[in-house]
Amino acid sequence: MTSKTTGAAAVACAGLAGLGFVISPDSANRRVSAPVRAASTKAAPSEAGSALTVGAAAATAAGAVAASTRRKSRASRDGAKKRTAVKVTPDDMDEVCEQTGVTLSRYCIELANRGIIDSDLDSILNSIREASKVIAKLVNTAPLQQAELLGLQGEINVQGEDQKKLDVITNDVFKNALRYTGKLGTLASEEEDEPVDGWLGTNESEAIPVLSEEFAETGKYICVFDPLDGSSNVDAGIPVGTIFGVFEEPNMAECELPEDLSAGLTDEQQRCLAGTLQPGKSLVAAGYVLYSASTELVLTFGHGVVGFTLDTSIGEFVMTRPSIKIPARGKIYSCNQANIAEWDEPMRQYISDIRDGKGQAGKPYSLRYIGSMVGDIHRTLLYGGIFAYPADNKNQDGKLRLLYEGAPMSFIMEQAGGKAITGHSRVLDIPPQFVHQRVPVILGSAEDVDECRKYFEESDDPALKERCDRRLKGLVKA
Repeated sequence: MTSKTTGAAAVACAGLAGLGFVISPDSANRRVSAPVRAASTKAAPSEAGSALTVGAAAATAAGAVAASTRRKSRASRDGAKKRTAVKVTPDDMDEVCEQTGVTLSRYCIELANRGIIDSDLDSILNSIREASKVIAKLVNTAPLQQAELLGLQGEINVQGEDQKKLDVITNDVFKNALRYTGKLGTLASEEEDEPVDGWLGTNESEAIPVLSEEFAETGKYICVFDPLDGSSNVDAGIPVGTIFGVFEEPNMAECELPEDLSAGLTDEQQRCLAGTLQPGKSLVAAGYVLYSASTELVLTFGHGVVGFTLDTSIGEFVMTRPSIKIPARGKIYSCNQANIAEWDEPMRQYISDIRDGKGQAGKPYSLRYIGSMVGDIHRTLLYGGIFAYPADNKNQDGKLRLLYEGAPMSFIMEQAGGKAITGHSRVLDIPPQFVHQRVPVILGSAEDVDECRKYFEESDDPALKERCDRRLKGLVKA
């Protein structure tokens, strides 16, 4: 990273100080400094960083031991109790503070106390909460730090897209916050070529030393995320967001990688990749953070959807939507209608019909489209209707990434009473074949999505059915 971005990295470092670790300003090199355990070292902040300076070889060895220990400990936890389907609202809580209401911290503690989530998942959500505050600050101050935060980084990500400076910085913020929990076995990001170990980086220079055996014995979860969806809109002040999903690491004996994916990978890299490629129906938590007029965090643990708003006066996310339910039918459609001529015929006909009032509702729908996935889906979730990013002639398998965009958003939508399909198939049923696999996404109110599906089911185009079957059978190739 050039010297111009040093100030931005410093902002991220300052915001993450509360998490107890330090990140290097050289974000472009993906270098991660060792987490600082102030409680155990009891050293001054300036002393703690130097006290944890280790050689790359020692760090790599420690990380490898940690990975081995985690694998053994996961096997011993296979019989752990499952979370119960219990919902918690403010009315179920004792002594809610009248000044702050129910904070995200309090909500997660209540869920943990009732056995709905475990302490590891609670810790992961706490880190997501803190990272989101830092990203909100970076997004809000981006116009004031144009040289440091806006514009291109000069790198290309795995999608072939130019990386924005904020893409790189927010990816490091989110990744480092999650790694510090010690509760994650694997991380997968839009900005990373492949999944990485929750403690080990993508190469030896990025290895993070394990600080205690206690940390090494955890890590049964996998987190997938897009740190800043819609980053190209930041320059224009348009809402952007973070999307995340959490899986439990599966029994690795049941996971097999296709030969074309496993070739050239180490055992540890194969483990990370195999554990990550799970269908959306296996998610145990998912959410998104919308950075707009307010910062909103929407979350589900598979038992309904709740919403929180960041109260900057106290630095906490406060529950503002205890139970989000999408209307059964809406009157808004959200898509890039400029591409309608390139869509499959069923999608073209459906959009034309609801636009002209020829659909089941009998009234014309209104078009609302920001061009930022999190913002468009947030509006759809609250007001109803349908959001679509369908396949087209150029992108026959869609444009949105299945693992960390389509699946988490579809999981949230279904938990709120909506539906999510690719055209024929349920999005959550599709097994990813590689980390950055793309997929068509149509989601929203249940009746609207069902109506759209009928257009696809009535189509006599064999190519549509073939593409659908290929996705469901896991035959999509990178």
